[in-house]
Amino acid sequence: MSEQIFLHVGDFEIDGDDYFPVIRPVFYSASIYDGPEKYESNLRAFSKQQRLSLAYHWYLSEVNNGGHDQFYSNSTGIVWPDAFEAFSAIDLPYVSRITGFSDRRFSELPSLDHDERWKQMEKDEPDFEDLDNQLFDFAKSDEIDRKAIDFIRANRSNFYFEGFINKG
Repeated sequence: MSEQIFLHVGDFEIDGDDYFPVIRPVFYSASIYDGPEKYESNLRAFSKQQRLSLAYHWYLSEVNNGGHDQFYSNSTGIVWPDAFEAFSAIDLPYVSRITGFSDRRFSELPSLDHDERWKQMEKDEPDFEDLDNQLFDFAKSDEIDRKAIDFIRANRSNFYFEGFINKG
């Protein structure tokens, strides 16, 4: 059951030290669980920068928790093309390369459909250990979140939001 909540993203949130309050509207609105069509439909109301920031969040959350295996095996893998683009846009070319190399561990590009991507994971058995370790080592610095916050501030007009969203 979804619940409607009112969210406001203004200068106070954008100038804060945490990117998550800024991406809450897109985070709560974009379903990663209901397939590519629903995901794309949910994202139409948001800017490209909001979309990329959501992918940034999901990618790092999943990979830092359980590696690329977890990212691609879970519903979050739907954001993989945006994650690659996000790290380029955020000016983190090292992480963008890691993201780009991860999709090459498949015999063909990872599907946006969760069930199909799961089958690809079973068939290809991609080994991500080296990429996981590279990301873990890089993530020890605060550069990743700092760059995301800089990106949001540099594109602030694309993050302003005021309205009701369905949280569910």
